[in-house]
Amino acid sequence: MSVNETADTGPAATGRTGEETAGGGETAGGAHLDWDALRDRARDAMARAYAPYSGFPVGAAALVADGRTVTGCNVENASYGVGLCAECGLVSELIATGGGRLVAFTCVGGDGTVVAPCGRCRQLLWEHGGADLLVEAPSGIRPLADLLADAFGPQQLAR
Repeated sequence: MSVNETADTGPAATGRTGEETAGGGETAGGAHLDWDALRDRARDAMARAYAPYSGFPVGAAALVADGRTVTGCNVENASYGVGLCAECGLVSELIATGGGRLVAFTCVGGDGTVVAPCGRCRQLLWEHGGADLLVEAPSGIRPLADLLADAFGPQQLAR
């Protein structure tokens, strides 16, 4: 399969490029991550966004622990509160294609550059990736725990 297919096990999971940042070669389950390929998938998703009100399309892509790549785009609505962030679409695709654990995530905005997920979406990503999910932010690649301090998750409900 190619990196452009939904159930990707290709370069985003195992490839290596000179564009790796924040420590030069993050790994997920021992495989080097191709952040360029993951970013390209996010840009492809962004091209399908529905953003007639803000004019700010967003695309997201994530690597799943089993090697698949899932994507999502924002979908706005005239009733602004009903709009969906790209991360919502990404998690919907994750669940619809068999679930799993997110291990690496990136998100791009209108001009194709990396943007940080909003607070709501960081919480959503925590549920499906946890503290160790690698998140590409404008400041570099960091574990989600660094971007969502004192996160609320299933463990708190089990108490």
